Amino acid sequence: MTTAFNPLRTLAAAGMLLIGLSWAAPVEADEAEAESCLRTKIWDGYNEGWAVRTATSATLAETEYRIYLVTLYKGNEYKIVACGDESSNDVDLVLHDADGNVVLQDEAEDRQPVLSYKPTSTDTFYVVVHARSVKEKGQKAGIGMAVTYR
Repeated sequence: MTTAFNPLRTLAAAGMLLIGLSWAAPVEADEAEAESCLRTKIWDGYNEGWAVRTATSATLAETEYRIYLVTLYKGNEYKIVACGDESSNDVDLVLHDADGNVVLQDEAEDRQPVLSYKPTSTDTFYVVVHARSVKEKGQKAGIGMAVTYR
């Protein structure tokens, strides 16, 4: 028995939907949205005396993460902030020391985690940005992260 060609099944397998007369791809991660949120947080921080050490963004699928190497200096206070786009449910931040031990970890289930830390010595640390969960399976999230200091 042969199966007849079904264009709707083919479109669904390709991850596309036919809506009226237009094609719509699955919702994509919005790094621009995450970066805009992050810029707002950075500018708000300037008013409180914070400066930017580093800022970056990434597109992550659910459970994916990125690890960033940073040197934090004794005598400075650090605030590590992240912003997830609309497709993210929970974004986590984790700060590890040079040996991989967890120094601080975000516990909230939100899209905009913040960690505050004042190192007792100048050292190398790892910041982990983790897309803990997204709104729809298979979807990716745009996530921005900044390390600020004063």
